[in-house]
Amino acid sequence: MLMHGLLLAFSCFAAFGFGATLLPDEEVDALRQIARTLGKNWNFSANPCSGESGCVGPTPTLEFVNPVTCNCSYQNNTVCHIVSIVLTGQNLQGVLPPELVSLPHLQEIDLRRNYLNGTIPKEWGSMQLVKISLLGNRLSGPIPKEIGNISTLKELRLIANQFSGSLPPELGNLVNIEQLLVSSNEFSGELPTSLGNLKSLKDFRISGNRFNGKIPDFIQNWTQLKELQIQGCGLQGPIPSGISLLKNLTELRISDINGMASAFPPLSNMKEMNRLILRNCNLTGPIPEYIWAMAKLRTLDLSFNKLVGQLPPTFNKPNITTFIYLTSNLLSGTVPDWLLKNGAYIDLSYNNFTLGSSGQCQRGSLNLFGNPPAANNISGAVPCFKKFQCPKSLSSLHINCGGEKVTINGVHGSTTFSEDHDLGGASKFFLSTENWAFSSTGDFLINSRETDDYTASNISRLSMPDFILYTTARLSPLSLTYYGLCLLNGNYTVKLHFAEIMFTDDKTYSSLGKRMFDVYIQGKLVLKDFNIEDEAGGTHRAVVKNFTAIVATNTLEIRFYWAGKGTQTIPSRGTYGPLISAISVDPDFIPPTEGGKRISAGVVIGIVASAFCVIFFILGILFWKGRLSKKPTLYEVSYPNFLLTDLRYLDLQTGSFTLRQIKAATNNFDAANKIGEGGFGPVYKGLLSDGTIIAVKQLSSKSKQGNREFVNEIGIISALQHPNLVKLYGCCIEGNQLLLVYQYMENNSLARALFGPEEQQLKLDWPTRHRICIGIARDVYSFGIVALEIVSGKSITNYRPKPDCIYLLDWAYVLQERGSLIELVDPSLGSDFNKAEAMRMLTVALLCTNASWTLRPTMSAVVGMLEDQTVVKNLISDPNISSDDLNLKAMGNHHHQIHSQEQSQSQSISVDEPQIGLSTYASDLYPIIMDSDYWNARGKNN
Repeated sequence: MLMHGLLLAFSCFAAFGFGATLLPDEEVDALRQIARTLGKNWNFSANPCSGESGCVGPTPTLEFVNPVTCNCSYQNNTVCHIVSIVLTGQNLQGVLPPELVSLPHLQEIDLRRNYLNGTIPKEWGSMQLVKISLLGNRLSGPIPKEIGNISTLKELRLIANQFSGSLPPELGNLVNIEQLLVSSNEFSGELPTSLGNLKSLKDFRISGNRFNGKIPDFIQNWTQLKELQIQGCGLQGPIPSGISLLKNLTELRISDINGMASAFPPLSNMKEMNRLILRNCNLTGPIPEYIWAMAKLRTLDLSFNKLVGQLPPTFNKPNITTFIYLTSNLLSGTVPDWLLKNGAYIDLSYNNFTLGSSGQCQRGSLNLFGNPPAANNISGAVPCFKKFQCPKSLSSLHINCGGEKVTINGVHGSTTFSEDHDLGGASKFFLSTENWAFSSTGDFLINSRETDDYTASNISRLSMPDFILYTTARLSPLSLTYYGLCLLNGNYTVKLHFAEIMFTDDKTYSSLGKRMFDVYIQGKLVLKDFNIEDEAGGTHRAVVKNFTAIVATNTLEIRFYWAGKGTQTIPSRGTYGPLISAISVDPDFIPPTEGGKRISAGVVIGIVASAFCVIFFILGILFWKGRLSKKPTLYEVSYPNFLLTDLRYLDLQTGSFTLRQIKAATNNFDAANKIGEGGFGPVYKGLLSDGTIIAVKQLSSKSKQGNREFVNEIGIISALQHPNLVKLYGCCIEGNQLLLVYQYMENNSLARALFGPEEQQLKLDWPTRHRICIGIARDVYSFGIVALEIVSGKSITNYRPKPDCIYLLDWAYVLQERGSLIELVDPSLGSDFNKAEAMRMLTVALLCTNASWTLRPTMSAVVGMLEDQTVVKNLISDPNISSDDLNLKAMGNHHHQIHSQEQSQSQSISVDEPQIGLSTYASDLYPIIMDSDYWNARGKNN
């Protein structure tokens, strides 16, 4: 049907007129050029203004619309002009056409749901457009300030793209704008105050961006506003009191904002309110009574706040609210009867409502999970599970989320995953007949489907191990919590299985979706803004995240939460929120024998005593034979306990691998899989059982690094998260092996990415170079060398600006002496970099490589200077250095000697070696765990 529509559309254009009407030649020529720029194969064989059948394609739908509209009333109805171009859902792969300026009467351009890239042409700023709709493409860059010149513009829709930068203040000149929709992009900065001038605004949406600052007071100027969406966009509260002036609001969505606690905003004037969402806004105090009197209100979401008080005992509104979400507040009292009778979807979970003696948690479509029963005042999850009789104490949990019961065969035997095909609902508590339950809340607000789906399925066979686990998944539009019950207390390994099965992996708009959500285990945030596709390296690929959880009350809680980020309309409206394919929970301890029989204390003492006797007997024999008299080597030291203690101290979210897994992935460290050698040891390419390609670094016995460097490397890399930085999947500490498992990078190393062939080079922008330099911190001298390489884009040993110059550091000192150090910046950046930051970084790099180690700064001082928290020290030149070109060779020999000494002493981290470490000196360490306590302390010190 789609191809048939395209064939009809391709015959809609001509360079001549039919009858008495004529489309000017210059507009026909413009259409041809526009088609080429967009990547559309138009065949001009009919008059687009004739109104003939087929010239508008099939019946317009959301996914496919293809008309060109003309106005033929010019010059006594003899001349036509194109006023609208709508090409949606066609997966066009070109760019936005500047040639639109050749259509002077064009008022509407609608290119929704394609695969267009590039930026918005600034030439459009000279047009008289009324509507611009670019939703669901891969467009990037900032909004050109010239768009502010389109005084006729009423609708600007840029949702679900990759736009970035600040919103230009010139947008405040769009005095006729009614819709300004920029959700699901990468915009940043504060909202310009000039937006307060947009008094004709009726619809404003900025959700899912990276803005900063507070929600501005000037929103009170938008008195014509009907819809306001500020969800997960980075802005801080409180909600301005001036919002009370927006009497025409029908939909208000504000969620996931930071800031101080505040009272409920004044909304009593909003008589037309249909959908009210104030979720996770740190609201305190009671819910105002007028909320329950809003006659047109259908959706009310006040969940995840700190609201107190009771619900009204009666409710006389003629049209009952359809959805009420009050989960995770401090509300109390009895549950009023009207909530039990109206049939609406209502979630009162995690409050202090009295349940009654039954402790029942699900009553029809009313979710009361996590509220205390009347008999005792116990809060939390326990009351709802009181009637659940554990058949026995268990030590594992496996759930095939959203799917049927399946058995997976593995290396250590088969594992059965419980079925979880219950359809769920907008407000649902489900207690399985096995040892688990789940509680979900929320509905898909902008769903284009007839019914909400809370499970996803993929009919295609996935090319991955255990594919059956990933053919289904459970969905949630807001919050989904799984509970493991009847578990023995102790430490467990939790494996969360993900695969993005709702987006495609091709060059269509269906591949442009971006799903982001958070994950909590036992109430602790373990994944922030998690993106399955990014982590797995594409759609329809499995990724397993490993965590350690402590069970102390026989119950394990795993929660998935959507914080308003990512796209919501691709490939169709309502595609967003958490998605989980399977959950595995296995013990980190040896469970007791079957049947729960306990070993008596006397038997335990006897076993321990016998074991000690055997150990001492063996040690005595070894000592007698002289096996214990020599000095132990690195591998003879019992280091695993030491390392594990350090790793627990770091509290890192890295996975753990067994030696068997690593050997299987690398074919027992086959030489054919070896891809490099660094100061740490050899690096091997490997393939995990789930299809993930990895790079494994093996600590060599010849390496001068040891246990501390191993821990430090895990610490610093796991603290760095950036698309251009290699990811650390985990480590293996087993037997005499120290192994690090990384994301595999095709370019092999940073050196090859920066200095290799042009077609393989990694193009790093200035902010990325800056971040990499701040992140790499092992020892001061090595940091200086790496910083010079990254800023200049040149190899420390291979760059020779003049025949008698030995290497890069020589030239840096020459340029510094001449006062032209800025010339060292990579010329490929052009002028697109911060000169002050570049000079600061280069100066710090030279401080770090000073010939006298006593004059080098500590690593903590380096970070302070790079982040502009402390003043950069004056550079004290090496007295042996001169800017005279005749001394270049001698200078090069001088620095080469220093560099060699430093390298031999500290195994310097050249960019050819993919490891990142930390100095072993405590005074030089940059904190590995940069949590809120660290930043608060740092703020006080500054």
